[in-house]
Amino acid sequence: MKNLLLITPPFTQLNTPYPATAYLKGFLNTKNISSFQMDLGIEVILEIFSKKGLEKVFQVSSLKFQVDENCERIYALQNDYIQTIDVVITFLQGKNPTIARQICSGNFLPEASRFEQLDDMEYAFGTMGMQDKAKHLATLYLEDLSDYIVACVDENFGFSRYAERLGRSANSFDELYHQLNQKPTYIDEITLSILNQKLTEVQPKLVCLSVPFPGNLYSAFRCAQFIKTNFPNIKTSMGGGFPNTELRDLKDKRVFEFFDFITLDDGELPIELLHRSVCHSDEGGVSSSEFKRTFLLENNEVIYKNNSTQPDYKQSEVGTPDYSDLQLDNYISVIEIANPMHSLWSDGRWNKLTMAHGCYWGKCTFCDISLDYIKLYEPITAKLLVDRMEELIAQTGENGFHFVDEAAPPALMREVALEILRRKLTVSWWTNIRFEKSFSSDLCQLLKASGCIAVSGGLEVASDRLLELIKKGVTVEQVAQVTRNFTESGIMVHAYLMYGYPTQTIQETVDSLEMVRQLFELGILQSGFWHQFAMTAHSPVGMFPEEFGVIPQQNEVTFANNDIQFTDKTGINHDKFSFGLKKSLFNYMHGICFDYELQEWFDFKIPKTKIAPDYIISCLEKEDTFNTKPTSKIVWIGGKPSAEKFTKSKKGQSWEMTKLTFHTKIETVEISLEKEKAIWLMEILEKISISNSKTFTFSHLKEDFETHFEDFELFWYSKSIKPLRNAGLLVL
Repeated sequence: MKNLLLITPPFTQLNTPYPATAYLKGFLNTKNISSFQMDLGIEVILEIFSKKGLEKVFQVSSLKFQVDENCERIYALQNDYIQTIDVVITFLQGKNPTIARQICSGNFLPEASRFEQLDDMEYAFGTMGMQDKAKHLATLYLEDLSDYIVACVDENFGFSRYAERLGRSANSFDELYHQLNQKPTYIDEITLSILNQKLTEVQPKLVCLSVPFPGNLYSAFRCAQFIKTNFPNIKTSMGGGFPNTELRDLKDKRVFEFFDFITLDDGELPIELLHRSVCHSDEGGVSSSEFKRTFLLENNEVIYKNNSTQPDYKQSEVGTPDYSDLQLDNYISVIEIANPMHSLWSDGRWNKLTMAHGCYWGKCTFCDISLDYIKLYEPITAKLLVDRMEELIAQTGENGFHFVDEAAPPALMREVALEILRRKLTVSWWTNIRFEKSFSSDLCQLLKASGCIAVSGGLEVASDRLLELIKKGVTVEQVAQVTRNFTESGIMVHAYLMYGYPTQTIQETVDSLEMVRQLFELGILQSGFWHQFAMTAHSPVGMFPEEFGVIPQQNEVTFANNDIQFTDKTGINHDKFSFGLKKSLFNYMHGICFDYELQEWFDFKIPKTKIAPDYIISCLEKEDTFNTKPTSKIVWIGGKPSAEKFTKSKKGQSWEMTKLTFHTKIETVEISLEKEKAIWLMEILEKISISNSKTFTFSHLKEDFETHFEDFELFWYSKSIKPLRNAGLLVL
């Protein structure tokens, strides 16, 4: 028996739990509040995609397959699906690797329409090992079954979303309310059966449903409805990304037929106060009428209560996320070949952490910068963050981390990387960034050495005029230099790309595509995704549309309010660019079709690009590499060199030299210096070693050097020292 049950309703990710409930449970532990958490989504998926589950799917499927050749084929092969499903799922859970050869050999998995794309992608398998190829084939197999379920069982099904259309900008609650008053669907029945079992076991007083996305909303309401009907003494609450962004203008009383409370923004303090109220705890003597950012029904009216004077908890006070209770061994890793970054999202188990609350930049005009989750920036210390990493490794047995920041701060990334290296941790991690100039070649080397494998960042519209209008704070030139630095250090780079931004011209869209083409052709960008601009209610564009040349469509809002339909005064139909932009990007990501004219991607006339074919190359040639700030940190992350003395002679003069040999993981670096300078260098490398917590700056080194020798800059930028810069001598 636990006081609180924390639930992520269907569906989010297959490969790793969405972290919200783990964050909350970690906080509740610090307050000695008992809780149990569950990812209802993965439990429903495993119930459906099992031998018994598929037998039921084929029993309940409607006759629609008779008019759909693909469904007819899957139905005809049902025994093959039923026979293979359990072994495929265990393989994707990492429990049965030897079956990979069988999967790859052909004539093992039944194949329907999803496998038709294999002919187009066969070349990609050349770079994939057998395990990855088998994962991809197994993924196609599951997607075929998903197509069948959508067509013949439940049109709202999706692996990472359910009934998403009901939650997308639903200004009115009417459609969702109507759906909730219909008979539960087949997926609902499975969901509610698992929920019923868990409620009986845990016997909570308060159920908190975390709804990060529109694709979780319907299931959250269906679960709350079930609780109200069958467990009327249990209180229900909703929080998470969806209510935080969409339900801030909530007015519809019918919502509270399902939920007793809806909380906004950081959930720790609101949940603590709800617990004190619902569970009648007298700890701290807090009145049950105190709430933090909470909607509820009072006197048959929707009331927003924020009457607690207690401040929100600092990030250092919320505890380490706790993944206990979750079925970590049962998540499913799938592989989507088309997009390298998307494969990171869907393949492997990642512990989720946050380096900083909010965004340190907080200016982008398309972003919800008026809301607390962006606006309130609060980093935590590198030491505490790496403490939490070590705790999670011990708890989960996994050493992969996804830092889910809006944009991870470069200075904090540097300190985290140094702390990881000092503690000799072996981890893999990735995060979201801004492509800002702080990401020098040396910083990228440091991040790579600490285990960073990938970064994603917003290039948005590759146009300096629009980047300025967006207030992105970067230029295309800067992005090119930063992506090159990451790529050369061995870190994969994914770019978020945008089209249809207010006032964007057709010429700018074409020129943006040309910039992207050049970035991929040069190999300094490995992954990308085009998004069409969406205007949100809490962004500067949504709040001040007249400043951006757009006319919003005004609807009465009684339920959700985020995405706003609008008309761009330019009159351009940006929708028509979608297919061509995405098709070209697909090919660029696979390293082909760079020589195609841009016109070939579109079935309508476009203007020729005005971007020079060597524009990005010219951007990469502009950097000044002979300018080091006196305050820059100097760090040595390499090992101790071996020293060998020898004598050098010239014109009858001879002097002692020392050859220093450095062994890196992939090469051997040799440099020769005068004996005294070699001794000085070895002593300095010891002092600036990563294991030494004392900070040395460029000016410290210069001062030390010039007490013994002359002209430090001549030494520092010499041919002898240059090889060490790639072997671990870093300027940060």
